[in-house]
Amino acid sequence: MTTKIAYKKSLLLPILCLLPSLLVQGAEKQLNPLESIIPAFSANYSVLHKSDPVGSAVRKLTYQADGTLNYHYQTKVKWLIFSQTRSETSIVTVNNNKVTPVHYSYSREGTGKDKHYEWRYNAKDNTAQDLGRKRKVTPLDFSNNLQDKLSYHLQHRLNLIADASKESYVYPVVSTSGSVKDYVYQFDGEEELILPYGMVKTIRFKREVKAKERITYAWFAPELNYLLVKLYQVKAGTEQFEAQLSSLAIQTK
Repeated sequence: MTTKIAYKKSLLLPILCLLPSLLVQGAEKQLNPLESIIPAFSANYSVLHKSDPVGSAVRKLTYQADGTLNYHYQTKVKWLIFSQTRSETSIVTVNNNKVTPVHYSYSREGTGKDKHYEWRYNAKDNTAQDLGRKRKVTPLDFSNNLQDKLSYHLQHRLNLIADASKESYVYPVVSTSGSVKDYVYQFDGEEELILPYGMVKTIRFKREVKAKERITYAWFAPELNYLLVKLYQVKAGTEQFEAQLSSLAIQTK
C-alpha cells in the first residue's frame, strides 16, 4: 500500500509543478478584454480596377505574448504591365479604447520606385525614430491620440464600436516625412452591399485629400463589429482601385 501511494505521488508531482505556470497562462489569456470586442482575425479582399479583378489584399490582427497587437495590411496587384506589392505592419498597444503606436513598417516593391519606411515611437517621451533615415523627430503630442499611417484604421474601428453616430472622426497621423496631418472620416450614408463575402449592411465614410485630388470611400459593417468590408478610391476623377471583402476568419478561444 505504501509503495502504491508513493508511486501515485511521483505521478502527481510533475503535474503539480506545472500547475502554477498553467494557471498563469490561463490568467494571461484573460488579461486583454479587447479580444472579446475585436478578436484576432484575417480578412481577405478582392482588388478590382474598373470592375476587373487585378489582385488581392489581406488585413490581419494578432495578439502578441508581450501584450501588444500586430496589425498588418498587404496588397498584391497586377494589371497589364503594372505589378506591385505593398505591405504595412503596425505594432500597437491599446488601453481604454485608445490605440498607441509602438512600431511601424512599410514597403512597396514592383513597378515604379521601391520604398521602405520604418518608425519606432515613444509615447512617454513624445518622440519618434525614423529608423531608415536615422533621425529623431520631436516633439510629438501623443496626448491627442496620435497615430501612424496604419494604426488609425484600428482606432477608427474601435471608435465606431464605441459610438458610430458621429458625423466625422479626426485622427492626427505621423506621415513618413515626420509631419503630422489630420485624417478625417466624414459620414456619407448607409448602404446594403452584395460582396464576394455575401450581403452586408454598412455605413459609408469619405476621406478627401484636396491637395492630391483624392477621395477614398470606406464601408464598415456593424454586423461584423465595424470591420472594413469595401474600399474605393478616386483620384482627379479617375478610379484608382476597389477592394471588396471576400472571406473572413475569426480566431475564437
